[in-house]
Amino acid sequence: MSTLKTLNGNQTIAEAVRQVDPDVMAAYPITPSTAIVETIAKFKADGLISGEFVCPESEHSAMSVCIGAASAGGRVMTATASQGLALMWEMLFIAAGLRLPIVAGIANRALSAPINIHGDHSDTMGARDSGWIQIYSENCQEAYDNFIQAFRIAEHLDVRTPVLVGLDGFIISHSMEVIQVEEDEKIKEFVGEYQPVYPLLDTSRKITVGPLDFTDYYFEHKRSQMEGIENAPGVIQQVGKEYGEKFGRPYGFFEEYRMEDAETCIVVMSSAAGTCKDAIDELRNEGKKIGLLKPRIFRPFPDKEIAEALKGLKAVAVLDRSTCPGAFGAPLFTEVRNALYDYDPRPKVVNYVYGLGGRDIMVEHFKEVAEKLDKIAETGKVEEMYGYLNLRE
Repeated sequence: MSTLKTLNGNQTIAEAVRQVDPDVMAAYPITPSTAIVETIAKFKADGLISGEFVCPESEHSAMSVCIGAASAGGRVMTATASQGLALMWEMLFIAAGLRLPIVAGIANRALSAPINIHGDHSDTMGARDSGWIQIYSENCQEAYDNFIQAFRIAEHLDVRTPVLVGLDGFIISHSMEVIQVEEDEKIKEFVGEYQPVYPLLDTSRKITVGPLDFTDYYFEHKRSQMEGIENAPGVIQQVGKEYGEKFGRPYGFFEEYRMEDAETCIVVMSSAAGTCKDAIDELRNEGKKIGLLKPRIFRPFPDKEIAEALKGLKAVAVLDRSTCPGAFGAPLFTEVRNALYDYDPRPKVVNYVYGLGGRDIMVEHFKEVAEKLDKIAETGKVEEMYGYLNLRE
């Protein structure tokens, strides 16, 4: 039967790894994901996992090991954050281009400079076009559930695409929660046996991995790569549904909170959504018709589904925990606003950046956003398209 354990976010990822027991786990420690690697190493030392644990000299090398092991036919995972993910940059594109179902746990952390070890989404948002599926977690329970589902999604024969699971650095990675850990055998049954496609260790077939590819076929091969991530939405939905049927916690593309009769809405991902729910409850008690939409899947972006959920509203605020210098708005905002473009009428959409470098966002900040949305809904005018929350300026 399932058990309740008090774990932090890093430990929940390691617990999921212990239960799945991949063939190869390659990682280099970096704050705030270090405890994922440490706990996996301890599991290996204690004989609780049978897969190979490799700690190479850098994150670039760690992803290189993952690529080699996955190409050979193994089930593979890694974990990193911030500058570590940035050091993997070259290899992220190679892993996706080779359609290797690697799973990575990312304890989201700000990118330098200046140096900061706390949580924001600049690391994974910087990798948003690398070809990886991206899943984000509100709390430790979601981090555990998402990481287990990631193997099923990545390894599906219609997908065969790497998946990263984000959990906010320190806010989730180091916060203790009571989570429901399922039985080892039931997790193994849910994930299933890994079936590699064209493994290099199958010497009965002659194949080439990562060949030189000029103008004759490069374009076609990149188009082929897109098939995996384009096929992912249906698989993500199905895996989330099956997970709910088996363990009682279903998952989809996003969560809607008090949206039934909402006239305005805040869109925010990851741990901040928990604080936003408290703000929504207080605002509802004050008679405000406001709701929350919390995206779980950022890549592939569920544009049609999110647009359908938001199209009837008067005003929407999209909150980003990263910036996109020189662009018309931050990453999540541009996706949401673009998804609504063809709808007429459509809500007014504004963008606020929050929480860079781990800066707190509190209930009162969400209430500030709600007040601005009320004004937009009342007047139909947007005076400030892009702004910042809890910033000294």
